[in-house]
Amino acid sequence: MTHLRKLMLEELERRNYSHNTVRAYLMTIEDFARYFHKSPDTLGPEHVREYQASLFRERKLAANTVNQRVGALRFFFIKTLRRTWSVDETPYPKRVIRLPKVLSPEEVARLIEAATTPFYRTILMTLYATGVRRAELAHLKISDIDSQRMVIHVQGGKGRKDRDIMLSPKLLEALREHWRSLRRKPKVWLFPGNRWHTADHPITTKIAWLACREAATRAGIRKEVHPHTLRHCFATHLLEAGADLRTIQILLGHRDLEETTIYLHLSQQHLNATPSPLDALPLGGTRNNGGGTE
Repeated sequence: MTHLRKLMLEELERRNYSHNTVRAYLMTIEDFARYFHKSPDTLGPEHVREYQASLFRERKLAANTVNQRVGALRFFFIKTLRRTWSVDETPYPKRVIRLPKVLSPEEVARLIEAATTPFYRTILMTLYATGVRRAELAHLKISDIDSQRMVIHVQGGKGRKDRDIMLSPKLLEALREHWRSLRRKPKVWLFPGNRWHTADHPITTKIAWLACREAATRAGIRKEVHPHTLRHCFATHLLEAGADLRTIQILLGHRDLEETTIYLHLSQQHLNATPSPLDALPLGGTRNNGGGTE
């Protein structure tokens, strides 16, 4: 480990950054140095601008991904090197907000029923019933399932925040069946790793991806389906069932209510309840004047 990497790692750890953020930030600085074939402490704002432009031009990265890279560089220069940083010289790119894809309840049911293994079926049910992120799913512990209070404890979620989520009776029964099916009863992890699910470590986040991809293919769902899709479905279907945004914000672990308002755009109920202004115009019937499109 180089001296600079050690310094940056210490600064990140002192601020209790998550493991994923630490890894992403360190990888960005390594890539930045590799791009110019120089030590990163010898580079300056002009190099940051050139590197930032190359991320868009050459690598075709999304604006939100480039934002994370710029954040890592900003941290490196300000917190590790103790240098000044000009936002005017190295601005954050404008974020692109795209509406996520959402499945209908019928499609979610088809997806779950199409799971290729009982283990994958339980994973899909858990993702949809709780709205947890894939990393949160992988790190669920047996002790997190509180059948007395009918809640699931999510510990150390995004931003190192804990939260409670309702435990569906259907999910509880599925988890009990899952427990009975395991040849070696786990002591800690709800979803133990390795091929036979007998390891003392949890599954990787890739398993949730595989469960979604294989089930979607088998169910004939043409939309792109990944673990976060079921998180979006959880929130959207709750909103359509009458849950308020504040409750959904808490269940999802969003820091800001603004993050949760995106589901207003996805809710079919809210869209259908808002009439088009065209419907209020006193127009007559459709006239055929011999023109128009064929």
